[in-house]
Amino acid sequence: MNLNCPECKNDVDLSVFPNLEKDQVIECNTCGISLLVTEINGDAVTAEVTDEGK
Repeated sequence: MNLNCPECKNDVDLSVFPNLEKDQVIECNTCGISLLVTEINGDAVTAEVTDEGK
């Protein structure tokens, strides 16, 4: 699966989330911002920012 952080535009390492589901909150490993998974469509994951980074 692939997800680009909407904040920093880097790839998010999804390997640390083996059971990724819609409406799950994850953290970008680059900028630390919290992301809410809004859609999982095959290998594409869509997320929106839910909280500001650290």
